[in-house]
Amino acid sequence: MDALTQAQLNQFREHMAAYVEFNEAEWIICTQHLSVQKLKKKQHFAEAGQVCETLGFVLSGSVRYYHVIDGNEITNYFSFENDYVSSYKSFLTGERGNNYIQALEPTTILTVSKKDWQLMLNNPMLAYKMERFGRLLAEHYLICYDDRVTSFITQTPEERYLKLLQTGREVLQRMRQHYIANFLGITPVSLSRIRKRILVEHK
Repeated sequence: MDALTQAQLNQFREHMAAYVEFNEAEWIICTQHLSVQKLKKKQHFAEAGQVCETLGFVLSGSVRYYHVIDGNEITNYFSFENDYVSSYKSFLTGERGNNYIQALEPTTILTVSKKDWQLMLNNPMLAYKMERFGRLLAEHYLICYDDRVTSFITQTPEERYLKLLQTGREVLQRMRQHYIANFLGITPVSLSRIRKRILVEHK
């Protein structure tokens, strides 16, 4: 894996500060446990049936989470730039994951291996803050899951699409429409109608 640039480290540190902040001595130790992974389009970050040994942070690009059901790929989530990415249950428990995470375009991800995660948790200088970071990150995933479930109960597909546009408009324009339709729980034809209606309303 390539070395992280200072700009990439600064990008991660800035967004990590929403959960926990390190002093300079702590940050220097932390950076020794960080790597970078570059994915080609359609390359997988995690695969079903395998243990996810990596926690990531999307520096650039985007990924989709999907399951395979009866031979069909069902997209259920996306992570864009400055989002965390992992099959987090598998990462925490060591159990095999049940979903795939695939790059939608050339994507660069800052990574922490399970081994390095444990080393940081066992380091007296980092232990407390890494435990806090892990807990808050788990809460973040729980909130995302709750928002996802709630959106299917309380929002129309068009409202869900507009919400998705807020986080990844540029990426969505380059993305296959059936991925987005899967995510919204509708057909590609219905998505096309929604997009045309939104375009007319915003002219």
